[in-house]
Amino acid sequence: MPKAVNLAVLLSGSGRSLQNLLDRIAAGRLDAQVRLVVSSRGDAYGLERARAAGIPTALVESRRFRNFLKMSDAVTLEIERQPVDLIVLAGFMCFYRIPDPFLGRTMNIHPALIPAFSGKGFYGHFVHEAVLRAGCKVTGCTVHFVDNEYDHGPIILQRTAPVLDDDTPDTLAARVFEQECEAYPEAIQLFAEDRLRIEGSRVRVLPKRTP
Repeated sequence: MPKAVNLAVLLSGSGRSLQNLLDRIAAGRLDAQVRLVVSSRGDAYGLERARAAGIPTALVESRRFRNFLKMSDAVTLEIERQPVDLIVLAGFMCFYRIPDPFLGRTMNIHPALIPAFSGKGFYGHFVHEAVLRAGCKVTGCTVHFVDNEYDHGPIILQRTAPVLDDDTPDTLAARVFEQECEAYPEAIQLFAEDRLRIEGSRVRVLPKRTP
């Protein structure tokens, strides 16, 4: 049985992705434990979700920092207080510079099929609006290891969602989020099972070991 992987979850908003992970853990479908939740906003509802689950929280408010490097250092300092194996970005709306020890141990999920509709400025509804403007028939989500560029780094897995003729950004976002709720736990579980190998710009998923 895989060892439970210790997570630090970084967020800025509602914490829906955090709640999805907590629900999967509670149901015995994800071998993980959330050790810390860090928010860049004091009014983020994700902090309330964490406190309700008895998870330690830290507030590193982006508005207090003029330099993203100093904010990144403050976030890292909080993470280093806990026994964290994997950093999970879950709607963290600030650029986080990954410290060297966590390169290859930091994941993000993006609401599009990277490299399409990704990079600085492509977040939240801006992504779905761009997908609709482009007339795409398919979109989806991407889980990737984070490097120090926006929406960049080796792709772990992707899931697709159809774009319907009568979609709005809201309806499309909801459909993509359904796929995110499957993709992120799947990627974290692969990490917990030690089945991910970074080979240059690609990620190899190893076969599941038999007992």
